[in-house]
Amino acid sequence: MPFICRIILFCIGWKARGKAPDVPKYVMIAAPHTSNWDFFYTLLIAFQLKVQVYAMGKKSLTTGHFGFIMKWLGIIPIDRSKSNNIVEFTIEQFNGHEKLIVIVPPSGTRNKVAYWKTGFYHIAHGAGVPICLGFIDYGRKTGGIGPLIYPTGDIDADMKEIRRFYLDIRGKYPEKQILDE
Repeated sequence: MPFICRIILFCIGWKARGKAPDVPKYVMIAAPHTSNWDFFYTLLIAFQLKVQVYAMGKKSLTTGHFGFIMKWLGIIPIDRSKSNNIVEFTIEQFNGHEKLIVIVPPSGTRNKVAYWKTGFYHIAHGAGVPICLGFIDYGRKTGGIGPLIYPTGDIDADMKEIRRFYLDIRGKYPEKQILDE
């Protein structure tokens, strides 16, 4: 699969950058998240870099004719019709597995938002795992894995460091992303 994904990325003019961190568990930020195409590129890049990732998605993605494929691709179904404590659920998943990589888009949506949600931070801090800075940069046609950030508990300082990494990364629809905070 990595070789096939490398060929597909080459044919469409994209490149994967970075390598998987040498830690068994982490929360990976998926940013910026401005298009459904982000999922496609993320999968290609994850397969090429040999990173087995899981992502939370609305339950409807995992039902119907292609639901089994979405589950195979790593979608963890979330029922948005009822209140869920996703942070606690995900911390429990980290505590119950020796190896786990969960992708979380900090914007929480493909639409323009005023600020990033901090669930990814609370998950990482609560589970005692680092945050990996994953990215899809449509401006450079690259995607990949950046540095690890270890949450200190000082969310304001840690978020400034995280946001700094994404300042020059452009989403498919730049008008939908937050450029600074």
